[in-house]
Amino acid sequence: MAELPRATIGVIGGSGLYQMDGLAEVREVRVETPFGDPSDAITVGKLGDVSLAFLPRHGRGHRLNPTEVPSRANIWALKRLGVQWVLSVSAVGSLREDYAPLHLVLPDQIFDRTKLRPGTFFEGGIVVHASFADPFCPHLSDVLWETMSSLEDVTCHRGGTYVCMEGPLFSTRAESRIYRQLGCDLIGMTALPEAKLAREAELCYATIACVTDYDAWHESEQPVTVEMVIANLQKNVANAQRIIRTVATQLPSDRSSSPCTCASALNNAIITDPTAIPGEVRERYALLLEKYLAG
Repeated sequence: MAELPRATIGVIGGSGLYQMDGLAEVREVRVETPFGDPSDAITVGKLGDVSLAFLPRHGRGHRLNPTEVPSRANIWALKRLGVQWVLSVSAVGSLREDYAPLHLVLPDQIFDRTKLRPGTFFEGGIVVHASFADPFCPHLSDVLWETMSSLEDVTCHRGGTYVCMEGPLFSTRAESRIYRQLGCDLIGMTALPEAKLAREAELCYATIACVTDYDAWHESEQPVTVEMVIANLQKNVANAQRIIRTVATQLPSDRSSSPCTCASALNNAIITDPTAIPGEVRERYALLLEKYLAG
């Protein structure tokens, strides 16, 4: 088997973002994982001196609905390639007036309304309880915000709660109103379990949320449609790529000096007695747990 290339930064492209422009020394790789195939082949290339891996969340041609996205395989594959930082791009609806279509938002919290998706890597003889109080890496968010806030031609916002629904249908008007009453700011279908799995894989993870519509709550706007989402998202994709290209050059090749705790998220999180963990389970999760279970 050919040796896999290495990458420091992973980019997961959502609806409308199926490739990353500007990469040199491009190579497509397919990574085998214990959880099946990722959404698509991963494109690895260079942005200047930075090695970057790009994965289209829904597959090229948008073949996978939100529930079908193999998030465990996707995050595992990026980890396998050596990725330390994950930049996610997601289309979202807005649940507040001032977060308008075509704006970009850097959310800091998630509210889970999914029902059918595996939310952890760990099963079959091992239990891990990692902290998820702050679901997006604060350090990576700081770096992203420095670039986003400097864009004079794009309106950006920092902060907000992203409610992740199951989909694939959009919200009812009642759901949209209730999410607003609960204090949610954005609604989408893909931040989970992706963010949870990134934490379990000890990756720094943050999301650039591209507002495409006002969901179903806004009385003066039409209910969200696919045509509306795509039309607005295409305008935002170019801005998201601009941000990623800048941020990629600002992130270090390792996280030894990073003030966040993402790289040690599983320290003291394994509750299972090590002597009770079966050998095949240790082998299965070696990529994630070898430094904690060695010896």
